[in-house]
Amino acid sequence: MSSLQLTVLGSGTSMGVPTLGCHCAVCESPDPHDRRTRPSILLSYAGRNVVIDTTPDFRYQAMRARIDHLDAVIYTHGHADHILGLDDIRPYNLKRRGAVPLYAAAETFATLRKQFAYIFDDGPAESTLPLVDLHTIDGPFELFGTTIVPVPAMHGSGPVLGFRFGKAAYLTDFSRVPEASKRLLGGLDDLILDALRYTPHPTHSNVEQSLALVRELQPRRAWFTHICHDLGHTETNARLPDDVRLSYDGLEFEVQL
Repeated sequence: MSSLQLTVLGSGTSMGVPTLGCHCAVCESPDPHDRRTRPSILLSYAGRNVVIDTTPDFRYQAMRARIDHLDAVIYTHGHADHILGLDDIRPYNLKRRGAVPLYAAAETFATLRKQFAYIFDDGPAESTLPLVDLHTIDGPFELFGTTIVPVPAMHGSGPVLGFRFGKAAYLTDFSRVPEASKRLLGGLDDLILDALRYTPHPTHSNVEQSLALVRELQPRRAWFTHICHDLGHTETNARLPDDVRLSYDGLEFEVQL
């Protein structure tokens, strides 16, 4: 059976942890698990590297994970903490001597075209620009021999995509998962899902809501992500069930395809 290596590039919320100007116990924690960059993962398989979301921390994340080539980017949605690192793909363009394929929903591409107009305006360029090849997601798609299944969810009032690949799934930035999407998430070994904090939030799942979803879907393991500075790594894990843990920057595990 084939497999891929999943690496959590970032496990933090949109402001990151430590949060600027904050001196709480988590932001000043010496535990490296409490240092969280913006949320993203890396899928490595068949000699390819696929990143889900290019965060504002992407350059640092890619150096830390030693990503020496990039073969595709998949986007969950168009919020700033998930797209603003797009310009940092330029060295990979030079290395591959061509465009990097991007996969996203149509509304995410509309945001990218506005945010990065200089990439798409077809005007003369005096320096290097990111070279991209756009692929609109409208259902499951094949990527280097592996099927990627989009899992629609709601992020407040806006749509967001999670993704299933083999026996794992990644659902960041959601407040509600529709019943039809839950049916795509059975039989998982690993589920990485949003769990911002303990208290409710209008656009994110909190710990209680995410634990309820884990109980409903029953993956073998669950990993919380998009974690704010309300949740310290060690003390939160001590309160969670044995099969649920906070993810952390640099977490790696194998996924069966």
